[in-house]
Amino acid sequence: MKLLFICSRNRIRSLTAERLFDGVNGHQARSAGTEVSARIRVTSGHLGWAEIIFVMEKRHLDRLRSKFRNELIGKRVVCLHIPDVYTYMDEALIERLTTVTTYLSDREEG
Repeated sequence: MKLLFICSRNRIRSLTAERLFDGVNGHQARSAGTEVSARIRVTSGHLGWAEIIFVMEKRHLDRLRSKFRNELIGKRVVCLHIPDVYTYMDEALIERLTTVTTYLSDREEG
């Protein structure tokens, strides 16, 4: 499954998620950010590639809808509700990201 993680600057939350999930159980993971200053800025190509898109906050989904409305048609987008209060590979962030594992397990079973 192709997973795309989105946050603002693609330096902490989404990058941590990409590092955690890429290659696990055959998943491919990428990450990007919504801001101009993002390490890697999200493109329509990212959205087309992804089977599931995980956004860290509702505002990221709002930005995607504003800029990429057509590219999101038929895409599964999940908001993880993870605020920008962590550092890269922070143990607490990793724990919060376990919701992704739970979500993927549910999808694979049914």
